[in-house]
Amino acid sequence: MEFSDVLGLPHLKNHLITSADSGRIPHAQLFVGASGSGTLPMAIAYARYLICNLNKDTKAQACAAKFNKLAHPDLHFAFPVNTSTKVKKDAVSAHYLNDWNSFLANNPYGNLYQWYSHIGIENKQGIIGVNEATDIVKSLSLKSFEGGYKVMLIWGADKMNDSAANKLLKLIEEPPQKTVFILITEQEDQILTTIKSRCQVLHFPPLSEEIITQALIEKQQCEPTEAKKIAHVANGDYNKALKNLNQDYTDDVFENWFIIWVRTAFSAKKNKKAIQSLLQWSDEITSSNRETQKNFLLYCLDFFRQALLLNYKTDNLVYLSTKTKGFELEKFAPFVHNGNILEIQKEIEKAIYHIERNGYAKTIFTDLSIRLTRLLHRKEIV
Repeated sequence: MEFSDVLGLPHLKNHLITSADSGRIPHAQLFVGASGSGTLPMAIAYARYLICNLNKDTKAQACAAKFNKLAHPDLHFAFPVNTSTKVKKDAVSAHYLNDWNSFLANNPYGNLYQWYSHIGIENKQGIIGVNEATDIVKSLSLKSFEGGYKVMLIWGADKMNDSAANKLLKLIEEPPQKTVFILITEQEDQILTTIKSRCQVLHFPPLSEEIITQALIEKQQCEPTEAKKIAHVANGDYNKALKNLNQDYTDDVFENWFIIWVRTAFSAKKNKKAIQSLLQWSDEITSSNRETQKNFLLYCLDFFRQALLLNYKTDNLVYLSTKTKGFELEKFAPFVHNGNILEIQKEIEKAIYHIERNGYAKTIFTDLSIRLTRLLHRKEIV
């Protein structure tokens, strides 16, 4: 992965290259953005530049060959893991390196849920624990293999628990010479303040429709008309574009769950029996794993926002389209307005917060459903 392989983001590429060439290389950096914006590919490309381009003693061709296989001894990875059928206890990244390489080869723009599915832990929460921190300390205590920079890339840094963070604090603040930490997260607010304060933060914006369209045509051999349509729906997320291109079924399932949810919530005000339907709906959602539950709630947030935009006649910003017969976004949109959208968003974000902290899912979704019933019947403020 080189800078030329990373989609778009010329201003960030220029910043990283210029600062590296001038010797102004922060010892710890935090890349913040959706996985589909290119945080991970950019981090790998930056690590390659530091290790292969800035080390004058390195044989460029040999260095590049190692990076192409993600096997350079001065490039280190840490990422969220958990026990699985493959690793029975004390799981750390080292146990999953072959899986990690195949995951990156398949889609470096992939997200955490796709990673968990890739290694068979989709029913668990991935973490970066104290055993991982111990491995990081050990690997960075060794001298650079080629005498230049060493890079520790921590993907999903928000999954680092307190014990691991405390163990790494001193190392992140004062790493060995020519050692660089690159932490990557989609949720900046979940990074411990003590860790964040030691990092230079770079925010990654969504990719433009033009960039995603071009990538789909050139890299995926997608027809231009179809590529443009997919890029519009992707909302700046190349990973989402790839999922849509490959007709990933997840959003279809989420749409079905959402429509059942809002229809039942509408009827619950006048029909007490609908409450039982909401409870059954909660049972179905909570039978899935926590990452799926969280991704569904994020989908709901997006759905409500799209309905709001349509309600207030900003059709050019609406990319969502539904497939369910008998449900039209245009008819649903008037029920999402200035009188309820802020509280709907607040309640969904609160549910996400509790799901991430292993709250009892059935209670969380049941409570959210009852609150949604009230909010959808609230009148618009005029």
